[in-house]
Amino acid sequence: MASAQGTATIDFGSDPGTNEASIAVTGQATISATSKAEAYFMGDDTTADKTASDHRYAGCFIALACGTPVAATGFTIYGRSLERMQGTFQVRWIWAD
Repeated sequence: MASAQGTATIDFGSDPGTNEASIAVTGQATISATSKAEAYFMGDDTTADKTASDHRYAGCFIALACGTPVAATGFTIYGRSLERMQGTFQVRWIWAD
């Protein structure tokens, strides 16, 4: 069962963009170093510069991975693409012990 869930915004920057981006998820007072974290795109999410359609296809171009949790702090979400990406994407996250 999930211990916590939320959203974060990952930013690949403006033109010409970049292949990698990350965002730190903090404020997770009950997370432990052995917790498991996961990040994913939701097809109906939007940001100021990305539509729901962009989010539906983001998983085809951007791989998401979560770093090892830091106890009582949080974890980092990493996004990587073979192509240069631009702008922001909303990312959903969840972690459990």
